[in-house]
Parts: sequence; structure tokens; C-alpha cells
Amino acid sequence: MAVVKYLTPEGKKQLEDKLNYLKTVKRPEVVKKIGLAREFGDLSENSEYDAAKDEQALVEGQIAEIENTLLNAVIIKKSNIDVSKVSVGTKVKLYDEEFDEEVEYNIVGSDESDPKRGFISNESPVGGALIGHKVGDNVVVHTPNGDVRYKILSIGV
Repeated sequence: MAVVKYLTPEGKKQLEDKLNYLKTVKRPEVVKKIGLAREFGDLSENSEYDAAKDEQALVEGQIAEIENTLLNAVIIKKSNIDVSKVSVGTKVKLYDEEFDEEVEYNIVGSDESDPKRGFISNESPVGGALIGHKVGDNVVVHTPNGDVRYKILSIGV
């Protein structure tokens, strides 16, 4: 069973831009490297050729992965988000009991996750634990470093 990938419109645009870069800039660069490496002669002992072919495989793999993600992703539109409970696309303000502070997270799909900027994946321990909860709920998140307790203060977009 395939895992559903969620993207915001912004995340979709970022992936489309990356795909365009890989196809129009990176792919031609790698093809050029392969051509130059072929000029060095015997391909069986040509480390430049091997490295260029490895890079080509990596770029082609990235292209295929992004194309597959874009083809199968569910695009989350702010106008369709139900803010009565935490879901992908919501912004959640929490009270962290341990540190006696408020924190704010944007719940996004795994391809857009950037915890340092407050974008956490719905597949992460915190994101997964919050999904489906409402304002006022107390949520316990089980992490490798122990349980973390949050109270949901607000949900928005």
C-alpha cells in the first residue's frame, strides 16, 4: 500500500522548481561530464566516467522520485482545511508543560518537513500525536527521550 504524501501549494511549487532544475541544469551537466570522461579512454579503469555515471543515476533517481511524488500527492489547500482539529496544513499553538513555554508548529507532509523552521511532518512523533486532537486537548508524545506533554491552545491555517 502506497503512503499518501501531502503537499501544500508552496511545497508543490518547490518540488516543481527542483524538478525543473534537475531536468534543465543538472541533467545536462552530468551528460557533459560523461562525454568528457569518455574522452579519457578505457572505460573499465576510468574513475571519472564511473563517478559521472553514479551522479547520473542519482539525478535520474531524484527526478523519478519527485515526479512520482507530484503525480500522487494530495495538495492541501488552506480553504479546505478544517481547523476544528489538528490536521495536515494546520498551524498549532501548544503549551509545553516541561519547559513552561508556548511553541507553534505547522503540520506538513514529510517532503516539506523543516523542524528548525517549525514545519513538522504528520509522520513525526509530535505531528502524528497531534493529528485529530482539538483545542484544549492534552497530548502526550512518546519520544526516544521520554514523554513530552502538550496542551493545544489554538489551531489555525
